Amino acid sequence: MNTKLYPPIFALLFGALVWGIIWYPYRLMAKVGVSGIYSSLYVFTLTLAIALPYFFIAKKKIPIWSRDFWLLSLVAGYTNISYVLAVIDGEVVRVMLLFYLSPVWTIFLAHFMLNEDTQKRHYIAIFISLIGAFIMLWEPDYLIHLDSKSDWLALSSGIGFAITNVMTRKHEHMTIDQKALAIWLGVILVATICIMFDRNTMPTLDFFTPVDAMIMMVIALSLFFSTLLVQFGVTQIKAVEASSFFLFEIVVAAISSYFLVGEIIALQEWLGGILIIAGVILASKN
Repeated sequence: MNTKLYPPIFALLFGALVWGIIWYPYRLMAKVGVSGIYSSLYVFTLTLAIALPYFFIAKKKIPIWSRDFWLLSLVAGYTNISYVLAVIDGEVVRVMLLFYLSPVWTIFLAHFMLNEDTQKRHYIAIFISLIGAFIMLWEPDYLIHLDSKSDWLALSSGIGFAITNVMTRKHEHMTIDQKALAIWLGVILVATICIMFDRNTMPTLDFFTPVDAMIMMVIALSLFFSTLLVQFGVTQIKAVEASSFFLFEIVVAAISSYFLVGEIIALQEWLGGILIIAGVILASKN
């Protein structure tokens, strides 16, 4: 392997590690009454607060007044919010596997938006992955079982993730810092829009204990570094190929969900998950 690819690969694996375990602190916050929308708003506001001194010290001017910036911002914002809501309410590994149908969508998007070659193996990979999803979601009483809100959120978040990665690679005129800022602002913007239609009372800052504050700080710092690193990695590696490295997130999620909350993966989900992973690896193979 080309040694120049080591830094972007490490960046993608670090991002996968963060997102493979970040579901747990979000669940801890949900248990004390802070929903995924509000925790996302607070956490990404804190992340932005961490980023601003970094931009100032590094003397980086980040232009934000462009259509590409705000389109990326909205898509990435929805992707993050829907992912957090899915992992709070759903089974972690199931959510991850449905989320990682994203390479299926990436193949089509990369072909039409980036002019990346679509080969026969890509279509085979799509077929294998969709069969895996069908097996996972199959219920005897339904043609396909998707009445769970967390399932729909996971699938739509995966689509958003695919669009975000393709847009990140397409917008070469945008810097990594600009793309990261778009993501942070996007989550804050989408969370604010959701809150406008939410009937729940917004938790005030005095609601949080020192432990809650520490959890939010850890999440914010993790998101600050992982966002910058993932944007760097996706910029350097083809969109479809980058998807295979994110599969490390499923391994992290499976281990963490077993030890932290005792989740067990059913045989049906194992079979479906193996097919989805096989499809992703086939799609990203050189």
